[in-house]
Amino acid sequence: MLPTEILLSEVGPRDGLQSVRATMPTADKLRWIDALHAAGLREIEVASFVPARLLPQMADAAEVVRHAVTLPGLTVMALVPNRRGAEAALAAGVHKLTMPVSASPAHSLANVRKTPQEMVEEVRAIADLRRDTAPQVRLEAGISTAFGCTLQGTVPEDEVIRLAVQCAQAGADEVGLSDTVGYANPAQVRRLFRRLRAELGDRAGAAHMHNTRGLGLANCLAAYDEGVTTFDASLGGLGGCPYAPGASGNVVTEDLVFMFEAMGVRTGIDLERLIAARAPLVAGLPGEPVYGMTPEAGLPKNFSQEYLRA
Repeated sequence: MLPTEILLSEVGPRDGLQSVRATMPTADKLRWIDALHAAGLREIEVASFVPARLLPQMADAAEVVRHAVTLPGLTVMALVPNRRGAEAALAAGVHKLTMPVSASPAHSLANVRKTPQEMVEEVRAIADLRRDTAPQVRLEAGISTAFGCTLQGTVPEDEVIRLAVQCAQAGADEVGLSDTVGYANPAQVRRLFRRLRAELGDRAGAAHMHNTRGLGLANCLAAYDEGVTTFDASLGGLGGCPYAPGASGNVVTEDLVFMFEAMGVRTGIDLERLIAARAPLVAGLPGEPVYGMTPEAGLPKNFSQEYLRA
């Protein structure tokens, strides 16, 4: 039986903002995160803890986290590429750490300057740090380039699953799969998530899809058909991958919420408020393109989310 509720994890304030040239002012970030929370999002990746010289867009990560953790019922996530970043994120008060572990050696070296196996050891080090200092904080590993790589090309599926299992054995609470460069197709998504869930059970994590070739929603639906219940998405489709030339943004949160709600699958997100949350995004990044079919077309006549108001 397919799930009747899913979790949408908004990654725009991290994945989206670090992929654009402009730096959104901190005050605008906080207003945007507030608007996302008001729309009903209950998990938001708000920052990444990396050196400001490498990603000036994330220089205010600690300040953003300190604000976000004051919002009731919100799981505040941050991306960390290594132990030093994890230490800073834990000091700021995050509820969940996410780590990028690329299945493509070429992408891994370009992105974090470490091999996939070295990143598994980083997962182990951060799991140990978390256990000793903040055991309540969850740790997720995301297997990047799980469906292919613009630098390497084909990524063997056996290697993707092997790496996912190693991350779980190293201490990750959950391990998801990421279509970092937009190569995935629905058949591939079904096959890999079926294998992942067979290996990891409830520790199989989120689907992080990109819409580079227009298959983002189809790939999310394929993952849902395999029992996936957590999906990453970015408001306005903001974001991409700096090491994937031509990889346009993440799946549009507004479109993904509409698809599931129209199917009768509850997200807990108010679509009208979600579309309104585009305003602080646009104000904070003037001139930056935002995408989405649902915001442009509007909601269908008689479309209802009465359960949110019951």
